[in-house]
Amino acid sequence: MTSPGTAPDTTAPLTPRALSFDTAASQYAANRPSYPPTLLDAIEELSGNPLTGTRVADIGAGTGLATALLHARGAEVIAVEPGTGMAAEFRRALPDVPLVLGDGNALPLADRSVDLLTYAQSWHWTDPERSVPEALRVLRPGGALALWWNTDAPDVPWIADQADRIARHYGADATFDKSGRPVRPADPTGRLRFTSRELPWSRRVPLDTHLANITSHSLFLIHGPDRAAAFLTAERAHLLERFPDGIVEETYVVQLLLASSP
Repeated sequence: MTSPGTAPDTTAPLTPRALSFDTAASQYAANRPSYPPTLLDAIEELSGNPLTGTRVADIGAGTGLATALLHARGAEVIAVEPGTGMAAEFRRALPDVPLVLGDGNALPLADRSVDLLTYAQSWHWTDPERSVPEALRVLRPGGALALWWNTDAPDVPWIADQADRIARHYGADATFDKSGRPVRPADPTGRLRFTSRELPWSRRVPLDTHLANITSHSLFLIHGPDRAAAFLTAERAHLLERFPDGIVEETYVVQLLLASSP
C-alpha cells in the first residue's frame, strides 16, 4: 500500500504539541482508554462494508489502540505514525502489523490504495487543507474516511468539575473544549459530507490509572511534570472524596464522523 521509494514529507513538521506524546508513550499505552465494539459496528454500518478483509490505513496510530481493534475485526491494516516513541510502543504491542512513519498531511501511501482511512484521536493534529486532499488521493472510489474521538460525557457532574479544575490550572485550551472535542471543524474546506454518530460507553479503573490517563494528554505534557504534579496532588484528594474505594468510573462519548469518497 505504500508508494515504493516514497518517504514522509518533512517540509511541514507537526507541532511540538502534536509530537509531545513521544515523551510519554509507555504511559499512553498503559492508561489511555480504547474504544467500544459499537464503534466498529457503526463504521461498518455507515460505510456499508464489513471490516473483515477491508484494506485500512490507521493514521496517527499512536501505540496501536485503534489499530488493534481493526486488526482483530479482520481488517488488513497498515499503520502510519509520526512519532518515533509512539511507534516503538506500537511495534512492541503489534509486531505483525505493518507500520510506517508519516502523518496525515503527506501520507506515505499510494494513490487509491485503501478502502478505509481511520483517524483515532488524530485528525485534529493535521492541516485539513492538506489532509483532506491526501485522504481523497489514497482512498479508492467508494472508500470511506472515519474520524473519531473519545470525549468526556458532558452531563456527568464530577467530569465537568474536573474539566473546570484543569482549565483553572492550565488556562483555556485552544485545541479542545472542556469535553475533549476538537475546537476546529473537521473539514473547513467543505469537500467532505460527514455522517455523525455519538456512542456512549464507560470503564472502571483504579484512581492511579485515571490520573495517568489524563496526564498523558498533550496539555499536561507540554507544560512539564512539575506543573502536572501540582495539579495531581489536589486532584487525587478531590477524586477520593467522590470515589472513596479508589475506583473511578470514566464515562465517554465517542464522536464518530464518517464520509464516503466520491
